[in-house]
Amino acid sequence: MPAWGDRFNKLRGKTRLVVCRLFLHLAGEEVAPLLGLLNRKAREAIAAEGDLNVLGEGLVEICQNLQEYEAYWRSAANEGDVFWDEGAAGDYVEELFTDSAQRYLSEPAPSGSTADEPFALPVTENLIVMIAIAAEGEHPDLETDLASYETMSAGLKAIVNLHYQGRLRAVQVHFSPAQFGDRLTDDQLLVNFPELIPF
Repeated sequence: MPAWGDRFNKLRGKTRLVVCRLFLHLAGEEVAPLLGLLNRKAREAIAAEGDLNVLGEGLVEICQNLQEYEAYWRSAANEGDVFWDEGAAGDYVEELFTDSAQRYLSEPAPSGSTADEPFALPVTENLIVMIAIAAEGEHPDLETDLASYETMSAGLKAIVNLHYQGRLRAVQVHFSPAQFGDRLTDDQLLVNFPELIPF
């Protein structure tokens, strides 16, 4: 049931905005191909210079791939808030962006290689994907605890639908580690992502 504030704002014709971020932790050497996909989508997003349609298409592919790797999901967390003011929603989006970017090795690295890089790269034991979005309307599949297989799966499907419905207003994807050869150990996972809840 909507809160009284929600009803009042609807009557005034205001747009309801949901800003939320989810964390999904995957483990196992088999998740390494996801790192390639995430880097490719990051490069496409940079080249698109913020085109929301391109960002949304990339987000759809990321969410669909994450669902295919459900067997490697290990823990998750999510947070968010509802806004009736675009400025406040934008401020929260920026806050989430800054926090995600400061997580362990979570900035996408520039492409290319150097002669000093070793031929064989170590494979990380863990991969964290952080997805933050802002979207118009009510989204019960995202405005709930996503720390279970069922709710996380429903949340990822809801994000895909938001793109096709044209309701996304902002998209951010960060991942840790950011490139092949970087590693996120179990100890680093605990220090840098303390909010994660095991499935």
